[in-house]
Amino acid sequence: MSLLFTPLTLRGTTFRNRAWVSPMCQYSAGDGMPNDWHLVHLGSRAVGGAGLVLAEATAVTPEGRITPQDTGIWNDAQAHEWARIVRFIQAQGVVAGIQLSHAGRKASTERPWEGRGFVAEADGGWSTVGVSAVPYADWPAPRELSVQELATLAGDFAEAAMRAEVAGFDVVELHVAHGYLLHQFLSPLTNKRTDQYGGDFEGRIRYPLEVVERVRTVWPDDRPLFVRLSATDWAPGGWTVEESVEFSRRLKERGVDLVDVSSGGLVPEQKIEVGPGYQVPFSAAIRREAGIPTGAVGLVTEPHQAEKVLEAGDADAVLLARAELRDPYWPLHAADELGDHVTWPVQYDRARPGPA
Repeated sequence: MSLLFTPLTLRGTTFRNRAWVSPMCQYSAGDGMPNDWHLVHLGSRAVGGAGLVLAEATAVTPEGRITPQDTGIWNDAQAHEWARIVRFIQAQGVVAGIQLSHAGRKASTERPWEGRGFVAEADGGWSTVGVSAVPYADWPAPRELSVQELATLAGDFAEAAMRAEVAGFDVVELHVAHGYLLHQFLSPLTNKRTDQYGGDFEGRIRYPLEVVERVRTVWPDDRPLFVRLSATDWAPGGWTVEESVEFSRRLKERGVDLVDVSSGGLVPEQKIEVGPGYQVPFSAAIRREAGIPTGAVGLVTEPHQAEKVLEAGDADAVLLARAELRDPYWPLHAADELGDHVTWPVQYDRARPGPA
């Protein structure tokens, strides 16, 4: 049995393999409500043999959406719709997870295929809020959140986690990456606050850790809590890998079970050195130096490549994004290529490669 298809247990949850589906925004919801598109999109990846299917960045408030078409979990009706999707994923023997997010200054934007510009209120958008009144690119500057508003927003994250529990999700992941609100606190490029939530490293990590603590308090003890982290801003003067390692130590102390290690997304002037597995070294550093399980992402596309990441001890799981968009059955095909025997859905078993 390959490492890729060896089970992994975190708290009371066992993942049948380590080929996991990354959260991937679909920009296809109405009023935050998941729909048939999300059922088929996520359900197909569950049928395809993944160990974990993570639902897309899901906003904890209406103003936290990246686009007006993002999913949400700020009300009970949304949780009810998520529940039917969760039931289908779990019926395939797959762990169901959801990523909770607030986009901060990068909210109220167009869907990628519509241009990526800012959506004005007259066109269905809204005024944005952020860590500091520092705009992204040429978009309008956000309004700096007050300390009281931050306390309320931490409660919104906790309430979203409680709704995720009601919906039946097995895993919650907090989005502290890609330039969204919690990432904006970490980096001195976006955090210009002079109160307790700004300044030095301790001040900049304070609010994300408070959100983690609030969520861990309400999220069941037997269910894992993940954090997706941008390990570096890829920009001078920004957040660094060394800071990510120390931050991950603090996450572990507060009950986070795995760091899903990505990078970038904070500033338009980033200079990313892209190539196969280009973010894996960040996962390796955090796993070894912070002593916490990690997930590796970033142009990991081939089964033997994924296996080597695990063999090297660079991660505990591999999260796939575009490879899964191209092929929802990537894990089933990967098992065949690695010589592993895994269970196919009985409805598809007659199509399994091999002798007729």
